[in-house]
Amino acid sequence: MGLGLAALTPVHAQAVKETDNREMTAMFDADQATRQSIDPAKPIDMTQVRRMIAEDAARRMAARAMLAEGRLKTAEDYYHAAFIFQHGQDAADYLLAHSLAMAAVARGKAEANWIAAATLDRYLMKIGQPQIYGTQYTRSKERGATMDPYDRALIPDSLRKALGVPVQPEQDKKLEAMKTAVPKP
Repeated sequence: MGLGLAALTPVHAQAVKETDNREMTAMFDADQATRQSIDPAKPIDMTQVRRMIAEDAARRMAARAMLAEGRLKTAEDYYHAAFIFQHGQDAADYLLAHSLAMAAVARGKAEANWIAAATLDRYLMKIGQPQIYGTQYTRSKERGATMDPYDRALIPDSLRKALGVPVQPEQDKKLEAMKTAVPKP
C-alpha cells in the first residue's frame, strides 16, 4: 500500500497566494494623485492643503482599521500603508509607517527600502533627532532650504545605495537646486 507524496501533503497546507487589498490600493492611488495635482510652480493653495490634510487623516483612520482587522496581507498592502502613514502628522504615524515599510521589505518588496529609510528619517526629525539617511528636505524663511538636522557621518553612502537612497553628493545637488529655486509666496 504505497502512499504518494500528494497523500502526505494536506490540501489546506498548500501555500495560498494572497491578493492585494483593493481598498488599500485605491487609498494609495488617491494619496499619490493628491500630491501629483499640486503644481510646485504655483503659489500654495491653502484650501487645497487643508483638504489634503483632512483626506490624509481619513485614509490613516481607514488604514489603521484594516491593519487592526488583519486585512493587510501582501507586501504591496504594507508598502501602500507605509506611504499613507508617512503623510501623517506625528511621530507615531512616522514610526508606524517605518514598521509597515519593513513588513513590505520582509515580504519581498525591495522598493520599500527607500520608504523605510525616509520614514525613519521623518520620525527622527519629529522627535528632535537628526535624520540619518538624508531623505528629508525642509524650507524655512529664516534658513531657506535645508536637510538639517542631519547626521551625515552615521550612515555610509554604500548603505544609502543598498537602500535606494541617493548618496550624499546627489543629495547636495538637490539641496543646492532647492536653494536657488524661487520660493513660492
